[in-house]
This record gives sequence, structure tokens and C-alpha cells, in this order.
Amino acid sequence: MKINFQHIQAAHCENGVTVSLLKNIGIGKITEPLAFGIGSGLFFTYIPLLKVNNGPAFAYRTMPGLIFKRTCRALGIIVLRKRFRTKARAQEFLEQCLADGHAVGCQVGVYYLPYFPKEYRFHFNAHNLIVYGKEQDRYLISDPVMENTESMSAYELERVRFARGVLSPRGQIYYPVASRPITDDTIRRAIKSGITRNIRDMLHIPGPIAGVSGIRYTGRRIKKWRDKLGVKKAGLYLAQLVRMQEEIGTGGGGFRYIYAAFLQEAYGFYPDEILPAVSASFTKSGDLWRTAAVEAAGIYKGRLGSQEDFNRIGDYLFEIADLEKQAFTALSKIKWQL
Repeated sequence: MKINFQHIQAAHCENGVTVSLLKNIGIGKITEPLAFGIGSGLFFTYIPLLKVNNGPAFAYRTMPGLIFKRTCRALGIIVLRKRFRTKARAQEFLEQCLADGHAVGCQVGVYYLPYFPKEYRFHFNAHNLIVYGKEQDRYLISDPVMENTESMSAYELERVRFARGVLSPRGQIYYPVASRPITDDTIRRAIKSGITRNIRDMLHIPGPIAGVSGIRYTGRRIKKWRDKLGVKKAGLYLAQLVRMQEEIGTGGGGFRYIYAAFLQEAYGFYPDEILPAVSASFTKSGDLWRTAAVEAAGIYKGRLGSQEDFNRIGDYLFEIADLEKQAFTALSKIKWQL
């Protein structure tokens, strides 16, 4: 069984899955930047007590699954999402979906993906891909971060769908069921709701660890890591910062570049001059995240390691926090007239 499905390569897995699944039900107006922005995908948080691969947890985007959920909700699209207690029930449901002609999104673990290069395999359970058919005993896979389609055996797919650990997917399947007509007015309203939610998430969440406050908080902590943790462990923590940015994210602050592209596309639906001006700010923010990652990698690899080097990375994050605060404050001044 094989569904008529077009593979789309994307910068980020959940964005790509969202665009591909919507296109599969006839909604072709939603691009990757629009999905990311409507889904309020931009975020930052640092959670010292939550450990991922023996390092603290950092996130540069919202929780896995929310981009798809929020985008579909904003566009008035009904979604089916299921998790499973047993592997047998999960496979049975997948087979039924394919028989009914539904390409489905799956949350999976990265470590056992057979087509991923070994250097990119680590224990992270919030990757997204699409199963769009089955030929003989192999499932057909559209993974948006890969150039071409892939395939997996039933055992290989089951293994990644039921990966254990933090954010265990439990065989999760999701797909859009039905939709009303998507007009430009629908997209305008969705853009407004996405930006409004992102302003809240980055500027107004209480506490020090999330949004622009979280970026500044991380900068302060980095400046103390060398003395508190020692150069070796501090370097490992910085490596975690880079890994969560480069491998789990989109590379070099890439979420900031996607958000800049979203604001450019949003301008086509809502021509307020604030949008392209703020887009340029997020491009600059992405550049600063990339620069900070290069410096952090230098410490991890032993090329750098003085207190001044740690201070410089902290200062980069202070600059990023100020820039993103100004950018979201500017977006809050848009007078929406829909």
C-alpha cells in the first residue's frame, strides 16, 4: 500500500511534517516559515535540573508537537492524535491508517534511526517523520530533514516509535483529518494569533528560565561555570548548549532565521512595516547564536578556556536577549486590523 505523497525537505522536522501533512490533504498555502510562526515555534528555556545525555536541558523552540497542534488549530483543521500502551496496538493502528489512505506523522527517537549518520544518533525522543506507505515488509518514510525518502522494517520503526527515556513517544501518531477552506483571511488571523502567543511566551512567562529572561539567565550562569564546575565539566555543559542548538535544532540559531523568514512572509498577508524591520533583527539574532556556538565549541575542544572566553559567550547571550526583547516588544505594537 502506497499513498500518493510528495516528499518535502525542510530545515526542521516538525515544520516539515506539518507542511507535508497539510499538503497531503490539499492545503498548499502553508510554507515551513508560516507553520513555524503560526505555531509560535520560537522559544528558549534552560532547565538546569532536567538532564539530557548527562547535560542540562536547553530548548530553542517550543515543546515538540505544539507547532503542528497550534498551526492546525489556528487554521480550523481537525487533528487526530493517539499514543499507545502496547506495540501491537500501535502497529495495528498504523496499518489501518495507511489502508485508509492517511499519511501519518510519528514522534520517534533518534538514536536507532537506521538512516541517520552515526555521529547524529543520540538519545533524543522528539524527532518527527511521516509514514506514507508500505511495500512488502518495509514502511516508507518521509523524514523532512533528509534529501530523499527512506524505508524501515517493522522492527526498526517499532524500535524508534517506542524509544525510552525523556519525552518517550509511546508510539505516537498524528494526522489532519478534515479542514474547512483555507483563505488568506484565515491565514492572516492565524498569523496574528501565532505572533501574539510568541510575544507572551518570550516576554511574559514568569520566572527566570524561559523566554528572553531565560537567555539572560543562561548568560549569567555560563560566566560562573568555569569556577563552579571546572573547565572540563563546563566545556561539556557548553557542548550540550551547542548540541541542543545545532543537532536537535536547525543549526546555528536556525530557528531565528526561520522566524525571520516567517515575518517576511507574514508581511505579504499583513503589510505592516514593523514585520520586515523585526525580521532583520531575528536574522541578526541567528548570527549571534551561531557565533556563540562557535566560541562554545572552541572551549569544549580545548582551543579556548580562560574566564574571558566564558565571559564573552555570556555577553553574546546578553546581547541576544536584549535584541529579542526589543524585537518582540516591537511586534507587540502592531495594530492588527483584520
